[in-house]
Amino acid sequence: MEPNKSIQDGIFSAVERIRDAVVSVDSSRINYNGYGVAPVKGSGSGIIVSSSGYIVTNNHVIQDSENVMVRTPDGQEYDGYVIGGDSATDIAVVKIEKNGLKYAELGDSDSSRVGQIVLAVGNALGLPGGPTVSMGVIGAIGRPMPWADFIFEGLIQTDAAINPGNSGGPLVDLYGNVIGINTAMIPFAQGMGFSIPSNTVKRVMKEVLEHGRIIRPYLGISGISLNKDVSRQFGIRPTEGVLIVRVSRNSPAHYAGMQRGDVITSIGETSVKGIKDLLEQLSKHRPEETVRITILRGGKPFEARARLSVIEPDLFPVNE
Repeated sequence: MEPNKSIQDGIFSAVERIRDAVVSVDSSRINYNGYGVAPVKGSGSGIIVSSSGYIVTNNHVIQDSENVMVRTPDGQEYDGYVIGGDSATDIAVVKIEKNGLKYAELGDSDSSRVGQIVLAVGNALGLPGGPTVSMGVIGAIGRPMPWADFIFEGLIQTDAAINPGNSGGPLVDLYGNVIGINTAMIPFAQGMGFSIPSNTVKRVMKEVLEHGRIIRPYLGISGISLNKDVSRQFGIRPTEGVLIVRVSRNSPAHYAGMQRGDVITSIGETSVKGIKDLLEQLSKHRPEETVRITILRGGKPFEARARLSVIEPDLFPVNE
């Protein structure tokens, strides 16, 4: 009984530590169509990350909104001001005019492990009475979004229930540390939700506060990290690198001659073992720089030179 009691105590402690920092974020905008106008409303969650009223939520919760309202756990409502957001990582920062707030600390997501017990906290379905808590485990780390047309940074996959309204709420460990921001679930799958790692959130939040947006170099591919299983599945020889599954039209990768099925093995003199390495190396360059990218095509090395561009805040490559 003692191990179960320890887990139960950990859940109680984690919820107690985090619940006062979880807020409801409601947005509204006017939709214009050929027949008139209609209000469009959205609802999600957010996390207070400073006592002075800064809140992290999902970008899709507040994107294109004309009004944002934040409701704190004590029932108070405040106008929310969007500081900035990033579509590619689905992170946004909102500010309310209130000081002395209880806030959550963003933990170190790199210390997360597959099989670790986690809690998803948020305003599921917008139900009254405070945040909803669900429990699960981390099923995978570094997952790309299955339906993304561009590179999403690796996400935490969990079977903790993530429902509409949970978006923007925290994923926490049993110590109450925020290791992720819940962003999506797959409706046709059982127990498969995704969270943005807290280390990504910290980096994005820092740039949003400094610049109002993320200024990142854009290559224009979708890819997956290679390992033995993936290489065997696709019948390719290398077991490390990034397998390109899509090249966006008119992107730097397109103009550099990169193709679906190519395997990226290095940028410059630095080897690339997976998506994380690729993103890390790209982030060291600025838009308009030309980078040397070594790829394998049909088992033979090929060097591409790509002149990076800027990924715009609203850039979502369309289906071709």
